[in-house]
Amino acid sequence: MRSLEIITEANCIDQGKWDVFVYNHVSGNIFQTPFMYRVYTISKKFEPVALAVIDGNKDIQGILLAVVLKYYEGPVGNFTARSIIHGGPLVKNNDPIVLNLLLGQYVQIIKKRAIYSQFRNFWDWGSSKQKFFDNGFTYQDHLNILVDLTKSEEQLWDEMNPKGRNKVRRSVKKGSYFKIEQTEDALGQCYDILRQVYNRAKLPLPDYNYFLNLFKVNTKSHLKIFCAYYDNEIVGCMLGLAFKDSVYDYYAGSRAEYYDKNPNDLIPWEVFKWSKENRYKIFNFGGAGKPNVHYGVRDYKKKFGGRFVNYGRFEKVHQPIMHNFAKFGFKMWQLTKK
Repeated sequence: MRSLEIITEANCIDQGKWDVFVYNHVSGNIFQTPFMYRVYTISKKFEPVALAVIDGNKDIQGILLAVVLKYYEGPVGNFTARSIIHGGPLVKNNDPIVLNLLLGQYVQIIKKRAIYSQFRNFWDWGSSKQKFFDNGFTYQDHLNILVDLTKSEEQLWDEMNPKGRNKVRRSVKKGSYFKIEQTEDALGQCYDILRQVYNRAKLPLPDYNYFLNLFKVNTKSHLKIFCAYYDNEIVGCMLGLAFKDSVYDYYAGSRAEYYDKNPNDLIPWEVFKWSKENRYKIFNFGGAGKPNVHYGVRDYKKKFGGRFVNYGRFEKVHQPIMHNFAKFGFKMWQLTKK
């Protein structure tokens, strides 16, 4: 019988082995890396939770990295605490025993630290879904769009919606151009754009220090600052995360006064081309909403081609009364953004 041990303190997980495990896992992604753990640790309103299962040889058999997010710092923030798991857990050979160990221990740890948890899946769990159900999680359909960058540039262009192609041409004709930036100043300008976009949408945006930490801990160049310029000014941006063979659309937006220059149409197409040139194989649009529920962002994204996938999400409410208060509090927070 195998000897398995679960580690619940991140500083007790061998960082080198953790890094290698994620990179070599077939579903390995940046959100389960020690890189993201370090960024979360030093960022305001972020609180990481990392678990690992090791065998008798101290080799990692499974990793789960979650992050507790809060709208506010201090005790008030506890009323808004939610735990998000992007692309995890990662389990060697989909071992059901390891998966169950991770989920069971995670629930015990998180139930007093977050109001609810949400697993945002990057693949279809298949029969392994049952382990989530056994640990009290429910499943909801949720779409995403993945673009196959192994196709030729001509194929990618042809698969775009004709209106999308016309808007890319129009953007260039009007004088917009694309550039990848690598400076803190450019990051600050992009954050100003994102802040305007998220204020208009009445959605929360992490503090600037989180993006700055992504930039400064960026020893492996994971953060990509993709920009659209007009008249020597950044008018649109996409902050992408690059890892292994994938580029992930993390945060994006443009200045409202420059919508007629179509920066939001130019950037994805140019990112496809850049990603192909740098040997990435998948562009991940980072979510496309629930099926059969109108979502304007999905309408925007689908014109760039790619294939729809429905990997869904697992959710569990840990504190039902607090959850109801949190939903009310979020509505109040949105009202303050008017």
